Amino acid sequence: MSGEALKLRFQDPLTDSRTPDIIITPDVGVIYSLSNKKNAEHGGFAEDDVHVALIVSNPRIEAATINTGVQTTQIAPTILEALGLDPQDLDGVRLEGTVSLPGL
Repeated sequence: MSGEALKLRFQDPLTDSRTPDIIITPDVGVIYSLSNKKNAEHGGFAEDDVHVALIVSNPRIEAATINTGVQTTQIAPTILEALGLDPQDLDGVRLEGTVSLPGL
């Protein structure tokens, strides 16, 4: 957005120093890079970044679908628990009080 289109939604950048001269709104999922090596990005707050499916498989775990919000920090202790190991052996789990994923 720039010029007249910018002034329709914001103050005129020529008279208000707080208004930028141009505003860019990126398309979700588009990677802006000239490198052919980069094909993915992470760390944003777009829907595709914060709502990610996680599949846990283990013959000892009963099949279930759980739609509870979780944190990525819960993945490591959950894997340890699924393997029969004690998640409390991880310093971060103990210090932060991280719990395993629900339903396992």
